[in-house]
Amino acid sequence: MSATRVCSQAELTPSAALRVVVDGKPIAVVIDSLGTVHALGDTCTHGDISLSEGFVEDDTLECWAHGSKFELTTGKPLTLPAYEPVPVYPVTIVDGDVFVEATPISQEA
Repeated sequence: MSATRVCSQAELTPSAALRVVVDGKPIAVVIDSLGTVHALGDTCTHGDISLSEGFVEDDTLECWAHGSKFELTTGKPLTLPAYEPVPVYPVTIVDGDVFVEATPISQEA
């Protein structure tokens, strides 16, 4: 599967997520405080809420509606009410451009 350019790295800030759509899948693209770019499913597993409208803090993305926090590297929920992970997608940076693949990284059961 090929990666799709979704934005430039300069468009990302550590305090906010950017919503993109890759092959029909809504994805939240986040840059953490260390400059690492992450891509997670943009829909909270607790409810049909866009995570990109939430809050980025350290290595988490928090759902604005109910407060569930998801780990950026694994997609695992760290707080309730969510208990199912969101998918995590491969990210590649090429010459300052961010590319995301539509096939999620396998997650542990």
